[in-house]
Amino acid sequence: MDESLKDVRRQLGSRLADLRARAERLSPLDVHQRMDAIRDMAAHHGMAAMEGLANFSAQHALLPGHRVATLACLEHAQEALESHSPADTQAILAALAVRLH
Repeated sequence: MDESLKDVRRQLGSRLADLRARAERLSPLDVHQRMDAIRDMAAHHGMAAMEGLANFSAQHALLPGHRVATLACLEHAQEALESHSPADTQAILAALAVRLH
C-alpha cells in the first residue's frame, strides 16, 4: 500500500474515532454531515467498503433509531478501513443489517 493511502486510512480512522467518542452528544444532522464527509473522502480514494458503510450511516443518521444504527456502523468501521476489495462492501453491509434487525 502506498504512503498516501496509509495517510488517508489514518485520517479516516481519526475522524471515526472522534465520531465514536462524540456520537451520543452530536445531533443527527451533525452525525449525518460527518459521515457524509467520511463517505466523500473514502469515495475519492476508491475505498468502496468504507464509502458504502459511511453512506449507510449518513442515510440512517436522520431516521428514528439513528443512535443504534450509528453505533453499529462505527463497530464495523475498522473492517471497512482495512478492506482492499469492493466485494467486502456487501459483506459488511449484510453483517450490519443482521445486527440492526
